[in-house]
Amino acid sequence: MEKFQLEVFLILMNIGSASGLVYTEDKLFLIQDNSTYLYQYNFSSKNLTLIELVAEAAKSIDKKNKPDFESITLVKNQLQLFGSGSGIKRNQLFSYDLKTGKITERNIQLQHDSLQKKFDISAEDYNIEGVIFYNQKTFFFQRGNGPKAQNGVFILNDDTKETSYHPIELPELKGVKATFTDAVLVDNQIYFLAAAEKSESTYFDGEVTGTIIGRLSSETLEVEYTEKISDVHKFEGITLYQKNSNSLEFLLCEDKDSEDLKSTIYKLTIKKTTR
Repeated sequence: MEKFQLEVFLILMNIGSASGLVYTEDKLFLIQDNSTYLYQYNFSSKNLTLIELVAEAAKSIDKKNKPDFESITLVKNQLQLFGSGSGIKRNQLFSYDLKTGKITERNIQLQHDSLQKKFDISAEDYNIEGVIFYNQKTFFFQRGNGPKAQNGVFILNDDTKETSYHPIELPELKGVKATFTDAVLVDNQIYFLAAAEKSESTYFDGEVTGTIIGRLSSETLEVEYTEKISDVHKFEGITLYQKNSNSLEFLLCEDKDSEDLKSTIYKLTIKKTTR
């Protein structure tokens, strides 16, 4: 096997460009940044189910009013769905219980505001695109695609309530800095996606110059390696699909920044490495 293999894995109709995904128990859960549905694809039945997060849920919401769901992660039996925090209507956190189907919602704007103020990151630069939970800590992946290009990781200690911010420098693709678009925890190691996009705005899209996958130390946040996986795709979601003795298989979703209600899911296979 080469360093990586990237291939089309699944095409889903009736869902626009997915922004995050979680694979668990032979099901794939997906979010869309401009929708108030949680999408569930069952591999056994090959059925796509739409789960309403709010009353009168919508498949497509205009940019100004969309919830901007960019992060979905699994904690025990709870799927956690986060808005990006990049606007007043993008501060909701939804929890979906996989056992009972119960949905809860809360607004975490105060948390976002506190992080911005403490670490001197303006509202124009603030943009959370990935969340993981590890060792009683919450990791928020800040995408540095704003005016000041502040790419990094916030860590919230769930026990002490202390917070910290760690700037992370990533490679350039065609002269454009790659910035975080998602992350996932695998065997206590952090694998992340980062896309390069010619834009200095967390609000407006720009020309995509590629995506990388990389790994961070969960203890030091050192960048242990990076690998370019595409020159043209803006991959925004990553979830572990399978682990083998020598390789890891991930499922990725892509944001095409279009109104087309079709999502292509890719499978990325990479070699396990010590560095």
